Amino acid sequence: MNVTIARLTMATLFGHRRGLLLFILPGVLLALCILLALTVDDSPGFSAALLQMFGLAVIVPLVSLVAATGALASEIDDGSIVYLLSKPIKRSSIILTKAVVAIAVIFVLAALPMTVAGLILDHSDPRTAVAFGIGSLVAGIAYTGIFLALSVISGNAVTIGLIYALLWEGVMGQYVDGAKALSIQQWSLAVIQKLTDSPHVESAVKLPIATLLLIAVVAVGLGLAIARLRSLVLSTAE
Repeated sequence: MNVTIARLTMATLFGHRRGLLLFILPGVLLALCILLALTVDDSPGFSAALLQMFGLAVIVPLVSLVAATGALASEIDDGSIVYLLSKPIKRSSIILTKAVVAIAVIFVLAALPMTVAGLILDHSDPRTAVAFGIGSLVAGIAYTGIFLALSVISGNAVTIGLIYALLWEGVMGQYVDGAKALSIQQWSLAVIQKLTDSPHVESAVKLPIATLLLIAVVAVGLGLAIARLRSLVLSTAE
């Protein structure tokens, strides 16, 4: 990990207007949970359902999208990535550093708020709240691999990522049986299901398969991002 690149990435993430979304999104989640906790009678499965259908399916992928694309796509768009590419820095170091920064942001602004949201909705079941926090971080790591790859492959990474996050993860991954097997949301739910004894948390994918798929997505995503960044150097030199 390169500390200088990490500092520059943090400045890029929180130095643009899109950085406000990183605070607004978890704020909306927590505000909604507080409102519902005060106005809705608790019922079995209500907390788990809200955390999954809104937190895990909407907030986590959107925070991950802003964090991962903001860490790299914005520098490619404004041309400042040329500064890094002109330095004798391994391209793998650039990608991995940006991935670490994005994951750290996801941990603070997605995984922790999910845990707090779970405690707000049902303070009597901290185990489930922590499980959703861990599952959100796992999902965020997988999303980081995908969105970093998109950032260097396409100039429309944010648009493509937004369509993927809202349509595939937010809708298809919840309600279409065939699509569930290819949903990061469902893979992370397998981890959550393993960590909690709540009968209301159920994944469409078994944990061993989900684990392999999560690892594969991260490895392939980061590998593609590194390979594409190397080709950008060649294109610039030409």
